[in-house]
Amino acid sequence: MNLRGIANRATRAINPNVAAVFKVYSGHTTLPGGKREPSYTDVPVTVQLQELSSTDLRQVDAVNIQGILRTAYLNGNFSGINRPEQKGGDILMLGEQKWLVVKVVELWPDWVKVIVNQQVT
Repeated sequence: MNLRGIANRATRAINPNVAAVFKVYSGHTTLPGGKREPSYTDVPVTVQLQELSSTDLRQVDAVNIQGILRTAYLNGNFSGINRPEQKGGDILMLGEQKWLVVKVVELWPDWVKVIVNQQVT
């Protein structure tokens, strides 16, 4: 049972989903000067972007994350920083706005809830 799909039908009436591109970190290349440049795989997604709940605010407060934060619900199985698997640095592109995934709040087989932090472009 896809509970996110059921809930999304109700929330779309108030807060429409938006099309976005999820840039999944896929490693890096080393430039001739020795600088590392990240590589990404683009995945088109549909996002339900919301304000943080009080529980989410406590979680990011504990790790001292500051800036403009939002909660993003999206279909798929994406992860934030996972050092053992060398994953992380994923970026959600909403038009020209760049949002860095700073925390995975819920991870299910077919959907994920992440906290994103707006980045300066």
